[in-house]
Amino acid sequence: MTKSKINLNNIINKIINKIEKNQSDKIKLSAKFISESHFKDGKLFLFGTGHNHCLAEEGLHRAGGYANACPILDDNLNFSKGIKKASKAERTSGISKSLLKMYQIQKNDTLIIFTNSGLNKAPIEAAKYAKKIGLKVIVILSLSYCKSVKNIKNKIYEIADIAIDNHGPIGDALIKISKNTNVASPSIISGSYILNSILLQLAILLKNEKPFPFFISSNQKGADNHNKVLEKKFSKRNNFFK
Repeated sequence: MTKSKINLNNIINKIINKIEKNQSDKIKLSAKFISESHFKDGKLFLFGTGHNHCLAEEGLHRAGGYANACPILDDNLNFSKGIKKASKAERTSGISKSLLKMYQIQKNDTLIIFTNSGLNKAPIEAAKYAKKIGLKVIVILSLSYCKSVKNIKNKIYEIADIAIDNHGPIGDALIKISKNTNVASPSIISGSYILNSILLQLAILLKNEKPFPFFISSNQKGADNHNKVLEKKFSKRNNFFK
């Protein structure tokens, strides 16, 4: 194993350990909010721009995943139409509000926003709009990155009900290769860990629900019937199940 790989292993493990040590209470509270939403016929929506759309999709219809989760996706904000258009879109006013309206988010829903820097307009606008109509908003970000920029008036961690620190560095790259360049981003790894930690706590809170609202891997016995029941139950306002 190369020295850089050993370093990456150590750094990632330290980040995960920091999340476990410092963010556990917020993770549990996030699960509590989602469970309360669940019992009020609310839905969990997940939103992220750029690479963070991968984390929104992580919550959709996967083995061990919460069946009442719906990603908010748009080709203008991922890379389907190119990097430049996506980068421009996530810095454009109005796009998030229109998108959240299209997904028909309601006051009993919960919104998780993935935004590593917390500085772009789209996630900030999404948080403000969701709070305005009464949702609980959870943001997962690098607090050190967000706090490093002083000229942003609306700090997303101050807008959200819960801000979970992914403990990533400013610039979202870990290992210095040359004087001006670091490589190896931790934010998708840490973001996925945080999301699945929230869903684990949620599963504990919902363990007595019938049917249990978590998907089974499609290759397991009984999965087709179980998953079809959940798809039907939670298809309202989730076009991915239709």
